[in-house]
Amino acid sequence: MNEVVEALKKIEDKYKLFQQQQFTFIRALERTREEAHDLIRPVSSIVQVQCYKDHHCYNSTDRRILNMFISICNELRCLCQRMETVHPGDSVTKGLLEKCKVLLNDSNDLSALRATYPHGVVNYLSLEEARHRYGGVVSILPIVIDNMKEWITYSKKNVLYIVSPRCPVCKKETPTSQTAPAAQTSNGNQNTVQLQEKDFQKFLAANQRPQQKAPWRPPGKHPY
Repeated sequence: MNEVVEALKKIEDKYKLFQQQQFTFIRALERTREEAHDLIRPVSSIVQVQCYKDHHCYNSTDRRILNMFISICNELRCLCQRMETVHPGDSVTKGLLEKCKVLLNDSNDLSALRATYPHGVVNYLSLEEARHRYGGVVSILPIVIDNMKEWITYSKKNVLYIVSPRCPVCKKETPTSQTAPAAQTSNGNQNTVQLQEKDFQKFLAANQRPQQKAPWRPPGKHPY
């Protein structure tokens, strides 16, 4: 899970850099569409952007920004596959990932897609005509990233990792043949200790000094 969070953070940072260059992205689409004589239909799929870049792009700046868009789409697609392997998930997480996979499909129609508040990518498009033609292609990245962030938040709170219980360890009874020597050894040790105590008492009795008796005094009064 930590790897997924870190990967999404890197993609989000890359997208923020791309978002700052949205005007450059729109200008690149306009020039390549003009070269392709395709000014009527809206930019409605990822493969359409890929086609403009590969066959109708003659400007290094345009190629760089179009490459950046396609690269982010590919990274999100790979991350979506990685999320599926993190855990089985439930209906909510599966639904979020399925939505991301559909949006990131190369031929999916993005023309009706619009990112809403707090995203202002559509509002940055100056003319209604531009909103009609580019509203979908500028909305796909923030919407997919939001769905992936929602997947992470939900998974951390609700998806439980079930650990299979361990098998109980059976306790084996010690055979009687093994306990008997131990008991005999214990009894032997006790006898040895008792014998040692008796020997010690004999030693003390044999080596103890006899108590000295007070000197004899004749009966009568004594000065002290």
